[in-house]
Order: sequence, then C-alpha cells, then structure tokens
Amino acid sequence: MKRPLITERDVIDAARHGTTVLTIQGNSIITAAAKDEAQKRNIRFSIQTLNAKLSSASDQKPISETSSQILHENTMTIALGSDHGGFSLKEALKIYLTEQGNQIIDIGTDSDQPCDYPDFAYAVALLVASNKAERGIMIDSVGVASAIVANKVPGVRAVPCYDEFVARSSREHNNANVLTLGSKVVGIEVVKSIVKLWLDTPFAGGRHLSRVNKIRDVEMRFLK
Repeated sequence: MKRPLITERDVIDAARHGTTVLTIQGNSIITAAAKDEAQKRNIRFSIQTLNAKLSSASDQKPISETSSQILHENTMTIALGSDHGGFSLKEALKIYLTEQGNQIIDIGTDSDQPCDYPDFAYAVALLVASNKAERGIMIDSVGVASAIVANKVPGVRAVPCYDEFVARSSREHNNANVLTLGSKVVGIEVVKSIVKLWLDTPFAGGRHLSRVNKIRDVEMRFLK
C-alpha cells in the first residue's frame, strides 16, 4: 500500500484553518520541509492506526508520546546513487540509512563495473527535483563531479561534503537537498556522521531564505 505523503503545503493549509494538531496515518512519510514548517508554526503531528476512526480524538497520540507507532523524527525518502567508484560505500550507507527508518530509492549502480557518474547523479537529482524523494545522496570517487551534474537540474542544490561543518552549513544556510560524497576521501564511519547531521539539520530560513530565493531566481533566468 502506498504511504501517504505529508508535504509543506499540507502544513500551511492546516495553519490557515487554525489547526495546531495535524492528524496523519501511522505509515505516513513527512517531508523535511513539512517538519520545518510545522516547527515554525507550532503544529504537532498526531498519528493514528490505519483502522482508527478519525473522529476518535482519544485514540490520537502526539508523535513525541508514541512508541512502536512513532514515525522517526527525521526519517525520509532518500534517492541514493553511485558510480562504480562509490558502489561499495553506497551499499554500506544504504544499510545504515535503512536501519534509521528511511525509505531508500536505490537508482544504482549495482556493481563495481565501470560506468558513468553523470547518469546516476542526474537520476538522483531528478528524483529530488520532481519531489519523488525528499533528499538525494550521490557517491563517486571524489564527490565534486556528481555535484556539478546534479546542480544542472533546476530545483537542486547539491553540495560535496567532507566534514560535519560543511554538512551543517549546507543545510542551515543553503537548504541543500542533494549531498555528494567521495569514497576516496571519506570512510563509512565519517560518512555516517556527515549524513546523519545533514539529514537532521533543518534549514534556518530568515535571512538565508532570501539568498536561497536568489539562487532560484538565477536558475529561472535560464529556464525562459
């Protein structure tokens, strides 16, 4: 069964109707943007079992109070890809991300046989740009080449990252939605810490929002 997707628009619409608790199904996917918007507007998510009656408020529990039915706070749908140089690291990272409760769309490659990074970087970026994935992670040998490709796709803000400082800054200041990594630069344990921080860090908004909007404006000039 397809999992319901809760987006930023759902939160904004709820706020317009004066809603402070947004009821969702227990198997729903909440986008990162929706979580950020809910936090800004002081809206809580309340989940229910699929067979619960919507009118039964006594059966509803805030996410912060649930146990086995809880949606992990920062779980999301992630497009994950690599070329042959990043294949082994991709496979290890996929296990880690799945264990954290994320839904992974693995677009390949599926072996260490030589292939072309632009094909996979583009596929990851396209899934993010089309909102079929909330974030994207692409791994090649260094991480820079895939970022160049991904940033050609409108709506994508890709960043090559090698430490936690860059990971945090790219999310807080730039609202980066694609992370590129280099298998020859960082090992799996460092990658885990980078990815966790990158996924968990919300966009700070404020003065950074106008700057990100200017990035979009530059992009729009070449789409006309």
